[in-house]
Amino acid sequence: MVTLRYFTKSDFQQLIKWVYTEEVLLQIAGGAFTYPLTPRQLKAYIKGANEEGSSSYIFTALENGTGRVIGHIAIGRIDYENGSGRIAKVLIGNPDGRKQGLGTSMVEEVLKFGFEQLGLHRISLGVFHSNITALRVYERIGFRQEGVLRDIKKVGENYWSLIEMSMLEHEWRERANLIETKGIIR
Repeated sequence: MVTLRYFTKSDFQQLIKWVYTEEVLLQIAGGAFTYPLTPRQLKAYIKGANEEGSSSYIFTALENGTGRVIGHIAIGRIDYENGSGRIAKVLIGNPDGRKQGLGTSMVEEVLKFGFEQLGLHRISLGVFHSNITALRVYERIGFRQEGVLRDIKKVGENYWSLIEMSMLEHEWRERANLIETKGIIR
């Protein structure tokens, strides 16, 4: 459903357009960027990324068939010695592209990249408790909850809790084999 290609300067304006509120920026990036998102922040974000042995790989997601740019995703905090990485900044850009399995496909492609190409053992992510749709996607893919960082982010007068999740390589392989051999559809 989705193909990933490296995120480049030519993608900056599209991502900036998608991040039209501070809440959207907080949902996808926690506190990694300040609102409004700017080309300067994105230039720093991609510096040193997407290179052999890099600690981060940043992608633009393209819809198979149409080639339409539909999203953004990254895997960072890569620790080659301990075989770990962290998925971050997951975004389906246009609201009409949501609830079609594209986010699931994006995450599965990043998992494949992390486990197969980078040889990682563990991939984690964090999702704010209010993002029920993303939480369900991650659970359906096979991520397991590890814990909750309660009231970690103050947004206006409210606090957001962060749910920590992870998947191990053998869990991913078991799921991939089950889908392949049984023809199970996501």
